[in-house]
Amino acid sequence: MAKKVVASLQKGAGKTYSKVIKMVKSEKTGAYKFVEEVIPNDLVNDYFKSK
Repeated sequence: MAKKVVASLQKGAGKTYSKVIKMVKSEKTGAYKFVEEVIPNDLVNDYFKSK
């Protein structure tokens, strides 16, 4: 599934977006999970700074 998302982002206006993956610790179990999102390039730094 990831191949389709990445391939579609490389065409046209999709170059202004990035797929980001953030590791987040669960407060309940203490285990880590990965959160994937597609966001505009301008907001990448803000995304990683926020909790």
